[in-house]
Amino acid sequence: MKIKIFFILIAFFLLENCAGTASRGIFGTGVSIAFDPRSVGTQIDDSIMQKNLAARILLRDKKNLLNVKTKVLDGRIFITGKIDNPEEKLQITKLAWETDGVRSVKNDLKVKEEFNFNQFAKDLLITSQLRTALIVNKNIKASNYQLDTYKKKIFIYGIAMNSEERTAVIVEAKQILDVKKVVASIFLVDDLRIQKN
Repeated sequence: MKIKIFFILIAFFLLENCAGTASRGIFGTGVSIAFDPRSVGTQIDDSIMQKNLAARILLRDKKNLLNVKTKVLDGRIFITGKIDNPEEKLQITKLAWETDGVRSVKNDLKVKEEFNFNQFAKDLLITSQLRTALIVNKNIKASNYQLDTYKKKIFIYGIAMNSEERTAVIVEAKQILDVKKVVASIFLVDDLRIQKN
């Protein structure tokens, strides 16, 4: 069994491009290594934790790998996506807590409902508008944030250089039309266990 997990982890590492998850992120853009205030060691630890969790989710149920998104920041695991039933949410939460080095788990998994194109389009528009607003705002390093929207609820994960930047990101999110709620998991550089020197 351990050999099987080892080969799956190796496959994940080989299938990733040279930039890796630490620079590309789970939503196609992410924290750039050049702007990431975490030490290289912390970035590697977070990447290993993320791949370990993804491998165990894959072993448990292959369909969840495409539907469940995970992000690890400084040992804190964030989970978003859609699953078929509440029991799966509990099982994935359990898997996350069993990951070596985990400090906390925030599970925002939703139980699947019938596909609603209008809702999907609105959520995509909200995410796009916020991404654009973050890029345009010169006081925000947009590449340090992961964004996801579900039923007009925006989930923001990232690292802010200071409290003013964190506040600015939340203000930008709340100004997007039709947003019902903003769930921000934004850490300050000073909150991290280890920073670059």
